[in-house]
Amino acid sequence: MPRLNPARVERIRALLTEALAPLVLEVHDDSHRHAGHAGARGGQGHFRVEIVSAAFAGKPPLARHRLVYAALGTMMQTDIHALAIHARAPDEAR
Repeated sequence: MPRLNPARVERIRALLTEALAPLVLEVHDDSHRHAGHAGARGGQGHFRVEIVSAAFAGKPPLARHRLVYAALGTMMQTDIHALAIHARAPDEAR
């Protein structure tokens, strides 16, 4: 069974904070829910991100996801097998 990886969670948090200056940021490691999955066997994790940032204002969901992927850079290839993203602009979070 994959173990939770607090170092990865903190790295994800740091990269997203630096790139997107979020007002709200929650990063969840859901790797334990995917035991036996190909990505889990390879050591990559499954994560869920809830983020509120002014950087998302006026952008459609695909553009918001691209901003998150760009912020995470190579982690998307080396550490993250799956990433669920819930990205909102500040006015949508109220």
